[in-house]
Amino acid sequence: MLIKISSANREQNELARTLKHEGIRIGGIIAYRAWRVIGPHWWWQGDDRLHSVLMQDYVWHPDEPASGDVQTHGIYSFQSVVRSKEEYCFSVGRATLLFGKVKIWGEIIEHQAGYRSQFGKIASLDYGDPELLEKFRKIYRVNQVARAGQ
Repeated sequence: MLIKISSANREQNELARTLKHEGIRIGGIIAYRAWRVIGPHWWWQGDDRLHSVLMQDYVWHPDEPASGDVQTHGIYSFQSVVRSKEEYCFSVGRATLLFGKVKIWGEIIEHQAGYRSQFGKIASLDYGDPELLEKFRKIYRVNQVARAGQ
């Protein structure tokens, strides 16, 4: 997958490098994003991890926060709920996506529609294929409802 960085993104990156930190600290922010599921194909067995939609090799691991340098890429998320490929604003072709909430923290740059953060952790998986939601909720230990007596 080839990702082109537009001149507007380059300009935002340059602006981010020149901004002076104002010393404002807040708690984590809940934002929204999608994750790509890589299922089995004839040349690939798939895996039990969620992947970045655009950064082909970036894997979200269950027991550690996702991280990135906000001066270049960072962890992207939206301010508004995202429930479909159309709302995600990117051409993702036939990719299987799951949608949910992510808690973001660290250095955060706010954009018009969302954020670019230093750290992120999956907070919930809310929309997508029901079987995949159930599978990945268990793997990432989110949206788990305790049974009576547990």
